[in-house]
Amino acid sequence: MYKPLNRPIRILVAKVGLDGHDRGAKIIAATLRDAGMEVIYTGLRQTPEMVVNTALQEDVDAIGISILSGAHMTVFPKIMMIMKGKGLDNVLVTGGGIIPDSDMRILNELGVGKLYPPGTHTREIVQYITNWVVTHRNF
Repeated sequence: MYKPLNRPIRILVAKVGLDGHDRGAKIIAATLRDAGMEVIYTGLRQTPEMVVNTALQEDVDAIGISILSGAHMTVFPKIMMIMKGKGLDNVLVTGGGIIPDSDMRILNELGVGKLYPPGTHTREIVQYITNWVVTHRNF
């Protein structure tokens, strides 16, 4: 269990679009919760606007997007654009799913954090989020 801050890390886990496969998102949400994080899981069929508005309302440190539908090159840039417009430049956007390496590199260049393919060990995801938050949001 990670507790490097004087408060728990708050993370929003979301499924955006029509992708109805949420088993992976639920596993990640449970893993993050077991690591001591406060997890807000939005459920299925969220829009980028809904995700960012929830992130604002919940004052999260990070947003994790699970995407298997192939819409990652639309969803992530839209989320980043909305976040920038609302001044959320100190919140990590990370995620995972079926995303080709070449697309991951493009999304990273747009400001999206590390993206994880299926089969990634959950310990790696917990460590990345924890390290990012301790470095960028240690307040």
